[in-house]
Amino acid sequence: MTTRTHTVEVHGPLNLARTLRGFSVWGASTWLRVDATGGWYAARTEEGPATVHLTLDGSRLNAEAWGPGADRLLDQVPRLAGLHDDPSVLEPHHDIVAEIQRRRPGVRIASVDQVFPTMVAVVIAQKVTGKESAAAVRRMAWKWGEVPPGPREDLRLLPSPQMVKEQPYSAFHPLGVERKRAMIVIEVARRARRMEQCVGMPFEQALARMQLLHGIGPWTAGAVLSQALGEPDAVPVGDYHLPNVVSWNLAGEPRADDDRMLELLEPYRGQRGRVVRMLKGGGTAPPKWGPRSEARDIRGL
Repeated sequence: MTTRTHTVEVHGPLNLARTLRGFSVWGASTWLRVDATGGWYAARTEEGPATVHLTLDGSRLNAEAWGPGADRLLDQVPRLAGLHDDPSVLEPHHDIVAEIQRRRPGVRIASVDQVFPTMVAVVIAQKVTGKESAAAVRRMAWKWGEVPPGPREDLRLLPSPQMVKEQPYSAFHPLGVERKRAMIVIEVARRARRMEQCVGMPFEQALARMQLLHGIGPWTAGAVLSQALGEPDAVPVGDYHLPNVVSWNLAGEPRADDDRMLELLEPYRGQRGRVVRMLKGGGTAPPKWGPRSEARDIRGL
């Protein structure tokens, strides 16, 4: 198999591992791996599937790619590594934000410039635990997806929009996805081309475009814009835990709603999503009261 290579000069600090992990959807991104050898990312492109392997050697970012879409992924390497992003634009207004910024230099917000896989994974994560959604995404990838070109056999692409939209909703039940979420996933596949047009749109326009799709609300749209398109201001409003994380770290308040969370984030407008990422990855967890949500398995029902 032909290997294509490319090298990019990095200016400023880059924490490659933490930057790439920003693409992961609750551990369910079967098309992404980060390990001691660097980062591995696989995608479908207009030319075909491909895999790229990123490694950092001092100020040199080295990339190897395989498959029909190798050149397309190599062209995307600067954005995949967040080289277009400048974390120093954030001005801390809280001690905890300044401390995380000091402790974690080089964590950038990157972009895959592709909507469909992330939106499918986020829809599957609606109203369920991370354990449930991760298992369902893996089952979907192994049932209908494919191993991308390259040396990593543990990477798996989600099925194409064409394949997904041809499935009846009942085909998702054995994956652990009930009818409501299955119908949204199918609709995402039917409108995949329109969703991909959000790449490069202004934030508010892309947010509005995504929410025109039935079943896509501010939580799903915010998560996709943050994790797939690298929007530094995107906040997934409607998250069960996120308001508590923000309020605990920024105000010492163990519980909050979305309004309070957005109020506390207002000084960071334009960079609110970056602050949310920082608090989730480097802040402290709020006190936990009551029983934890239990993962359900609907496959035998």
